[in-house]
Amino acid sequence: MINILSIESSCDDTSAAVIRDGLLLSNVTASQSVHEEFGGVVPELASRAHQQNIVPVVDAALRRAGVDKRELSAIAFTRGPGLLGSLLVGTSFAKGLALSLNIPLIEVNHLQGHVMAHFVHPADSMIAANPKLQGIEFRHPAFPFLCLLVSGGNSQIVLVDNIKREASKDIKREASNDIKREASNNIKREASNNIKREASNNIKREAQTQNHTPSMTILGQTIDDAAGEAFDKCAKVLGLPYPGGPWVDKLAQLGDATRYPLAKPNIPGYDYSFSGLKTSFLYSLRDQMRAEGVETIDELAAKVPNLREDYCAALQTTVIDILMRKLKRAASDLGICQVALAGGVSANSGLRAAMLDYARRYHWQAFIPPFSFTTDNAAMIAQAAYYKFLDADFCPIDAVPYAKTTI
Repeated sequence: MINILSIESSCDDTSAAVIRDGLLLSNVTASQSVHEEFGGVVPELASRAHQQNIVPVVDAALRRAGVDKRELSAIAFTRGPGLLGSLLVGTSFAKGLALSLNIPLIEVNHLQGHVMAHFVHPADSMIAANPKLQGIEFRHPAFPFLCLLVSGGNSQIVLVDNIKREASKDIKREASNDIKREASNNIKREASNNIKREASNNIKREAQTQNHTPSMTILGQTIDDAAGEAFDKCAKVLGLPYPGGPWVDKLAQLGDATRYPLAKPNIPGYDYSFSGLKTSFLYSLRDQMRAEGVETIDELAAKVPNLREDYCAALQTTVIDILMRKLKRAASDLGICQVALAGGVSANSGLRAAMLDYARRYHWQAFIPPFSFTTDNAAMIAQAAYYKFLDADFCPIDAVPYAKTTI
């Protein structure tokens, strides 16, 4: 029986989860409201809040899972990317607990965790205790698949494949070639049989050592700002509260997306860019303020009906169009019809609807995680850690967190 406690503390959410033999038993998250008055996450305040929250959050996760700490097989933690001070809290706690229990430590890449959210499957006991999880069909994409990973700091198109399956094919192909070469040299039948038996044993041995963790290859990513960053910064220009993404989503449903056309970048390949869109958004508002003879966004909103709603609709529609066009191109070029959505921005209702619409139009199988597993959470870290545990892919005790990295 494999019991793993995972800890996520990359930004402003303190989360802990327990997974047993691949089934999620608990997932507890404490959010931080202290940042709202500042219009963004303050790193120092975030790390202090993590220090206050981590013990009660871990305690709650273990109690809800019905698992004693002495029953744990390993401790997993988010090593990065994220806010360094926040990561240090989770990393230090995980190290201390692992040392005290004399069990392995597992590091998890936060971005890989978001992709692995598609493989999270809550236990029946957890579903029964959580109405939000009831009635949801938990299924995962087949390999290979494309994942559009969109969050506050990242926008990526990731190719996800099964290393074990591909490596096994290569092993079999190489073994077959070896046998053919030996046969062409007129080796005796007995020798050939010995080669076949040895090749078969090699295949079995190699297959047993292949990774359970899928391989992930970035096909394209933002060269400047991320989609979630564009939402938050443009929302701040509109005078909306932090975090801006949910407000943009809410108001966009009430607005006219065609009223204020915004610029769309023309970036080659599968890469993204959102800095030009933000500039276009800012200049459009500036021109509106000059035309109306006002100096503040509140004065402009008082004179122009549905100003914020229409700008939010235009922004959201433009961002989604940029994201989905590149994803469609990648799926078409690679001939892949299994397509997934991940990351905090995957909670956006417009993006979720667009994913389903593209799936209908282009015959994709679309996979969208439940809302509980879209934003930062320890369940996705636990799932990634479970596969690493099966591979005996453990982390040294002197590992340090990193603020920036890629998949």
